[in-house]
Amino acid sequence: MSFMSRPPDGRPKYLVVNADEGEPGTCKDREIMRHDPHKLIEGCLVAGRAMGACAAYIYIRGEFYNEASNLQISIREAYDAGFLGKNACGSGYAFDIYVHRGAGAYICGEETALIESLEGKQGKPRMKPPFPADVGVFGCPTTVNNVETIAVVPTICRRGGPWFASFGRERNSGTKLFCVSGHVNSPCTVEDEMSVPLKELIEKHAGGVIGGWDNLLAIIPGGSSVPLLPKSVCETVLMDFDALVSVQSGLGTAAVIVMNKQTDVVRAIARLIEFYKHESCGQCTPCREGVGWLSKIMNRFVTGNAKPDEIDMIFELSKQIEGHTICALGDAAAWPVQGLIRHFRPELERRMKEHESKKGAARAS
Repeated sequence: MSFMSRPPDGRPKYLVVNADEGEPGTCKDREIMRHDPHKLIEGCLVAGRAMGACAAYIYIRGEFYNEASNLQISIREAYDAGFLGKNACGSGYAFDIYVHRGAGAYICGEETALIESLEGKQGKPRMKPPFPADVGVFGCPTTVNNVETIAVVPTICRRGGPWFASFGRERNSGTKLFCVSGHVNSPCTVEDEMSVPLKELIEKHAGGVIGGWDNLLAIIPGGSSVPLLPKSVCETVLMDFDALVSVQSGLGTAAVIVMNKQTDVVRAIARLIEFYKHESCGQCTPCREGVGWLSKIMNRFVTGNAKPDEIDMIFELSKQIEGHTICALGDAAAWPVQGLIRHFRPELERRMKEHESKKGAARAS
């Protein structure tokens, strides 16, 4: 947090907590705010004091009504106990926390779009630089961080950095909240150490795949925006940044979406692309136009109403979107398509062949 410079003109510093959590399959931050909001408040106070911030803004997703209510009550309790306000914890340091409810836009999970929304503008990402650390909310230096990250700060302070770093493996240390959903017997949000094997995570905490491990088709390991992994990769892969990058996926939000063999995987990816098409802010041409094209082609892939050449065409289209937008929504829309083609190309070709044979039979009759 030391990267946030002290402005020479006396502008205040702010901490902004991203509690938008709009990524499909992700349900970790809401658990903290619903069941233990005081942990987040304490984390805001510690982190805010460390960076010299005068206030924290918690930007919470509009649909999280109960979570926002619990959080607001907890903040009021903290003020009444003297932990927040002009003399926070009797230290002479003034620190306030405000809750701002968003309107449910996925794009407002991106830090600069969140800041725009917090200021009362349209939630559209800003060009960078300047970065929020220099010019953030209300034109002041701002650190934007996630609920999970801020909430774990007090525990690390109590137990020490070496304790936290003892979990996981080198470069991927610490603990993580994993959200396991989809075709598992016991969907859950669980805290485990980084680098836990994906298979162990599902078998141990989520009661295994519905129909058994052999009935597994694919897993999206980090929320809907990362490429899926087939069963063969899921057997041995570890749940950390480096291991998932090495198999051409990513940890993302650590939201594990399990799909068994009863899933129409092409239709599932097409539905995700439709979501990203709907949530695009329309600011960047590659995203605004390209994701719409992805959605149209993917809807045809579901029925097989396409030609095999179009598989390479849509892959090239996804590459033209990836890395050419202001924020990562373009990447988030491109990667699921790339993962599908990488691992399930034979299934796409089978559907196209089947559709073509049905058309031939219909013409013959």
